[in-house]
Amino acid sequence: MTRAVTITGTRSTGHRGLDSYAELFARYLAPFAGDETRFYIGGAKGIDSLSLLWLAGNTHAQITIVVAGTVRQQPVEAQQAITRSRGRITEVVELHAAELGSPAFHARNRWMVDHSEMVIGFPLTGPQGTAGTWQTLNYGAEQGKPHLIVPV
Repeated sequence: MTRAVTITGTRSTGHRGLDSYAELFARYLAPFAGDETRFYIGGAKGIDSLSLLWLAGNTHAQITIVVAGTVRQQPVEAQQAITRSRGRITEVVELHAAELGSPAFHARNRWMVDHSEMVIGFPLTGPQGTAGTWQTLNYGAEQGKPHLIVPV
């Protein structure tokens, strides 16, 4: 039976080194990253790209990238992570939003949660805000889905 997990997180990741993120992913993603697990990742820069690269290089889990528009509309960093991991990505879902703004990204996040059993979020350290990471975590909680919050 496949376990489905949404990963969500901040796009602002420059305040930590890559080794720090690798340690966090090893601690908080690896326990869920069996062959039977499918991770849904938003395909943006920051945590999305970093977790994609880590999962692709360190696990055999299934990986689905979900973008609000198309992959070509993603930031260069995200496109490069997707290209580097292409051989490990199970599926790419392009939702083809007419406009790329908060409503489209929130719809993408809800789509991922709706297809998952659990949400793992990596928000910026500090009080809960209104960013997409918190919106996704809160939506998952409203749906009664377990969620793990790992502040970065």
